[in-house]
Formats: sequence, C-alpha cells, structure tokens
Amino acid sequence: MRPVLKSASYLLVHTPDMIVHNGTTVLTEKITTPDSEFLKTVESKIRSYEEVVNYAPNQVYIGNMKPEALREIEEPWCNHPVEGKREGKYGSIVPQDEFIAMLKVSDAFDLVFLNQEFTAKVKEVMQGKELYNESDLTALKDGVEQSEIDKMVADHAEPLIHEGKTVGCIKRAHDIDTNLTAHIIFENLVVKASGILAARELFLKSGLSPEDVEYVIECSEEACGDMNQRGGGNFAKAIAEKSGMVNATGSDTRGFCAAPTHSLIHAAALVASGTYKHVLVVAGGATAKLGMNAKDHVKKGLPVLEDVLGGFAVLVSEDDGVSPYVDLSATGRHTVGTGSSPQAVITSLVTNALDKAGLKITDIDKYSAEMQNPDITKPAGAGDVPAANYKMIGALAVKRGEMEKSKLNDFIKEHGVPGFAPTQGHIPSGVPIIGYAIDEIKEGRLNKVMVVGKGSLFLGRMTNLFDGVSFIMEKNEVAGAPEAQESGMDESKVKNLIAQAMRKLAETLAEEEEN
Repeated sequence: MRPVLKSASYLLVHTPDMIVHNGTTVLTEKITTPDSEFLKTVESKIRSYEEVVNYAPNQVYIGNMKPEALREIEEPWCNHPVEGKREGKYGSIVPQDEFIAMLKVSDAFDLVFLNQEFTAKVKEVMQGKELYNESDLTALKDGVEQSEIDKMVADHAEPLIHEGKTVGCIKRAHDIDTNLTAHIIFENLVVKASGILAARELFLKSGLSPEDVEYVIECSEEACGDMNQRGGGNFAKAIAEKSGMVNATGSDTRGFCAAPTHSLIHAAALVASGTYKHVLVVAGGATAKLGMNAKDHVKKGLPVLEDVLGGFAVLVSEDDGVSPYVDLSATGRHTVGTGSSPQAVITSLVTNALDKAGLKITDIDKYSAEMQNPDITKPAGAGDVPAANYKMIGALAVKRGEMEKSKLNDFIKEHGVPGFAPTQGHIPSGVPIIGYAIDEIKEGRLNKVMVVGKGSLFLGRMTNLFDGVSFIMEKNEVAGAPEAQESGMDESKVKNLIAQAMRKLAETLAEEEEN
C-alpha cells in the first residue's frame, strides 16, 4: 500500500508573558545578571497579539499567504506588517488567554488551577469557537479564589501569568521528584495542549473523523516521565485522548530537530506495511525556546520575535489516488559514518536519496530544510539558514555536472522556499512546507518536493554526531493518468467491482462443491 500525505495543519500560540516567565533566555538572565539593561527593557519590546497576527511569516505558516510572497516584502519583515487573520487555510493563531485555559482542559491530575475572574472571562471568549467544545468549558469549572492560588504559588506551584497578573498556577506532581516539579509539569502540559489544538485543527480542516486515526506519533522536543523513566512518554496517547482519537494508540519519537521527519517516515512505513490505515504525526511547542534570541533582537532595535509556540499535525494515510505519496525507496539518512562537514551532511540527506530514485538535484521542484525565519536568525548571527541550505544543494548540483555554475542564484530562488517558521527547534525542520506542498502538487504546480530534517544530537551530551533524514513527496500519478480519468474510476466503483468478483468467486466455489 502506497502511503500518502493527506492533510496538514499548523498552530501558533502567542505567549507574551511566557517569554518573560518561562523562556530560558530571560530566566537565565534573571539568575546571572538580575540588574541587566535587557531585563529592564525586554517587556516593552514584546509584540501585541494583533502585531503577531499581522506578521507576514505567521500568515504564511497558517496558510493565508504563499511562502513566495515573502520575497516581495522588504526585510526585516517585522517592519512591514500585512493585513492578517487569526484563521488560516491550515490552522490558526491562538491568543494566550485561550491557551492558558487549554492547560486546565489538558490537565488529567488536578494540578492546574485558574482564578474565578479569569475563568469566567475566558469561558466567554471560547464559547462558540470551532476549536473548542462543551467538554472543554465544563473542564474549566468555575475557578478558585485568588487567595488559594497565591498560597499554592508560595508553596512551589508554577504561576500562570496573563497581562502581568497571576491568574492561575500549576502544582508540582511530587514532593521530591525533579521530573515532576511544577515547572516541568507546566512545560509538559504546554506540549500536550498545543498538540491537542494542532490535531483539532487538522480534523477541522481535513474533514477526517478523529475516530479514523489508528496510530499517533508525537515528535516534539520535550520528554515526559518520572524519576524512574525520565522520558518514558507518552504525549501521543495523551493528545489522542483529548482530541477524540478513541481508536488510536501511539508513541513518542525523539530526535531533536530531525524528529518530525523521522516520524513521517515511520508513519509512512506503518501505512505501507498495512499495519494502520491512518497515522497522525503531531507535535506541540516548547516554552524553553520563547525569546531564545531576544537579547540580540532587543540590542538591534527589533521586537522580541520568538513570541509564539508552534505546533503541527500531518495525516499519513493509505493511497487515495489524489494526495502526494511518499517514496520509501528513496529516503536519505545521515549515518554514523557520514561525518559532520556541511557537504557530507547534504550529500547523505539529498543526493544519496536522489541517486536511489535515479533523479538529479534539479528534478526536485522544492526543497525544505531548516525553515527558520531569517528575521529571527540574521540578527542573532546565524544568517539566512534556508538560503544557506539551498546554496549548498545547488553547489552539489554544479559539482555533479547537473547545473551550470551561473545558474546557482536562480536555483536558490526556483528550488528554495523562504524561511517562515518560528525557531521552536523541531517546528522549522522540513515540515512547514507540507501543507503548501500538498496543495501545490495536487493542483499540478509542483511534482516533487523533498523534506529534510536535521538534528543536533550533541546537545544531549551523549554524542558529537549530527543527525538527519529526508524523503520525497511526489505527485500521485494514478490520479493524473488519462486512462484513470477517462474510465471515471473512483473508490466506490473499485469496491463494487471487487465485491462482484468476490461474489462470483464464491458462487463458482459453491458450484464446484456441489458437483
């Protein structure tokens, strides 16, 4: 069975207060340099929800603009707002108050408490929105007295802050287990809540029933567990439970930034083997990375641009004759023996996969690798990461004799996509292009797209290795074949023909048995 990428959804959550109270950059600064100028000014540099909605890369991420439109906007893009919308073709941008409410909704152990005033207000805001249901509002209950929250915060609870005020808290889940502190529970609930919203967005946008999903793979960068199994999991099943996927089981896959691409290959293999018909790959966001490069942004007169959590969901299903398929015979991988030079990494991930398929580098219409937003990375000294990747891929095409050197700049524009994803680690790594690519391939504007995931395994201090895998999304030729169009064959007709053949076979066997 050939696996296809059927649908994709994307989520952003604006979290201004979490930048200051939960992002590692600000928290570290509070410990090391509590009287720094950065701490005095950072809050004044945080954007409003409206500014976040009107930020062009965010509109691209949720599907209201195509990535190429960014080339027509002068950089830095944050200085040139567009007319944005909360809802997009692939997802939405959720404000902080609703997300804090979802932390309470996601809580399965009575660890999250919100005050009465905030609860009443946020219930009104959430009422009637497609993304939420009545059981969410019921789970919020009526809230508790502010004095109770203040008492819990004084006793190791993590405060939940909105518009500068403590509106709730998250209690620790164990007195001495460092893996169940209030802060860790907070981080884990953020992953769960944003994963739930990303999954719900997919079901809303695709029309697929949650009950049809049989397996879930969660691939964010956090890991939940306790002192006896620190990364035991399972975010996947926790997200499935609150997203209506009652027929699903699942597991977590971890691989730093490369995890989403690993997970999509795993999902495609599960479908190809016939083990499951529908596999959902989903990931929530990471509060640790909020404001990660904020010091550089503020220093250079820019707003704090890492002000959103990211999330996504991709549905991998059996061949429907329409959606782009994953060619599992032509995947790329960074092996233990590959080496860490940029050329070695790109060769292992790109050209090795293409050689398996008998393709040239220029046969791929678009490449998606490390889709970080250059507004964020350039001020931090990392340059335009996607453009650097495309340049390296183009240089290999020149070296292989597949393209003239004079065409290198054209290659970057024609085969690359501007970076537009928030630096949430795993979120930019290949997957932001999938929703756009599904549509472009189905509509005949693209034929082949390569998704590349790269990861920095050395961050875990267990190995100095890099990591990475890649796969190719391809046009579903079955759907485009003239004979298929002329015959007017669809799934229901095929099923009827199979049923007729089975009945005829049964009748023949019965006759033979009588004789």
